[in-house]
Amino acid sequence: MTATEWITDAALILVVFRQLREGRLDRKTFLLPLAVVAFVAYSYLDTIPTGGNDLVLIAALMAIGAVLGIAGGVYTRIRTLDGQLLIKAGAVSAILWVVGMGTRMGFQVWVEHAGGADDVARFSLTHHITGQQAWVAAFVLMALTEVVTRVATIYVRSRTYKALHPVAVLDRAA
Repeated sequence: MTATEWITDAALILVVFRQLREGRLDRKTFLLPLAVVAFVAYSYLDTIPTGGNDLVLIAALMAIGAVLGIAGGVYTRIRTLDGQLLIKAGAVSAILWVVGMGTRMGFQVWVEHAGGADDVARFSLTHHITGQQAWVAAFVLMALTEVVTRVATIYVRSRTYKALHPVAVLDRAA
């Protein structure tokens, strides 16, 4: 892994750790993780391979990313204080985020430094996965899906919370 890859992975992990402290729900809450993952997608996602079973691999990892993202968003607490929406990532949310990030990082380290490249090559051949770019696309799209679904879940939950608690939000905002 390059220094840029380590820094990018660390930045994605720190996004959620930042939310372990309760903070105001604002545009930055949504834009920061989306910007980081957009940078990752731009940097590593040249093409989306469609040969063999590449799309099956990509869809499977994107589904895992969606489950992790939605669950992470569900396990993020939302409340109001003085008319402001506040969020705080719970332990489950943080653990799910680290599991997703750790899996991607662990896979990359295993392939590059722990002899996993031969195993992945055999698996790819057996399951008709066309090559390295399919794995890159699958893991990048998994991360992208995890971030987008987590942010979307928090957004929907925050709008629902405001709709269900209009008096609390309006009274405190006045």
